[in-house]
Amino acid sequence: MKVIFLTDVKGKGKKGEIKEVPTGYAQNFLIKKNLAKEATAQAIGELRGQEKAKEKAHAELVAEAEVIKAQLEKEATVVTFNEKVGPDGRTFGSITSKKITEELEKQFGIKIDKRHIKLDHPIRALGSIDVPVKIYQDISSVIRLYISEA
Repeated sequence: MKVIFLTDVKGKGKKGEIKEVPTGYAQNFLIKKNLAKEATAQAIGELRGQEKAKEKAHAELVAEAEVIKAQLEKEATVVTFNEKVGPDGRTFGSITSKKITEELEKQFGIKIDKRHIKLDHPIRALGSIDVPVKIYQDISSVIRLYISEA
């Protein structure tokens, strides 16, 4: 009996796969526990439609990420911060990924999730700093920051 797996079943198949399995196993275990459904023409058509929708959504997200990457790589895109500085040349407040995303949106209208900014530790130094950011899956870029004394 051919079935479409609705979830990953160890040793049998992954979600979305169409496989031939013994009829008893399919009816008594896979279908009863909602791990799979019978691979009818209608079910296969639905599966293909879902796959096309996922591909389209993925393509749209990639295109959107490429636009954001292009905006970040423009020469004029430098996020500036004016911070109070102590006598040792370090800022009083540190610059966190949250602060970077807020300023990036305020200054340039670019929205990025703060969890995608790769900061090892909060920034407390003055000057120009490049911060890596993962925009979407394998699309990465750099946010240029300029921190000056207020």
